[in-house]
Amino acid sequence: MDNELFNELLTSIQEAGKIMRGETKPMQVYEFEEPDVKAIRERIGFSQSKFAALIGVSLRTIQNWEQGHRHPTGPAKVLLRLVQADPESVFKNLHINHA
Repeated sequence: MDNELFNELLTSIQEAGKIMRGETKPMQVYEFEEPDVKAIRERIGFSQSKFAALIGVSLRTIQNWEQGHRHPTGPAKVLLRLVQADPESVFKNLHINHA
């Protein structure tokens, strides 16, 4: 790695540290709308327990999400977006028989 690339990388790491410590604000912030778990589930016509089994979480997790006690994060949030956008594709790719 040449010096110019190294210095650019070092500067980026230092900026990230300042952002993490709250010393500066990031230049861009991406915010994604919270998925409406109940609306997604009802749109595809699944019970809470069947939907929980589909996405690999407990029934209690679905209930907590739907009641607003907790919110999906990380991979669960992504999976919910996929189910919302194209449930048939998700079912097909997860080998779920939803009929």
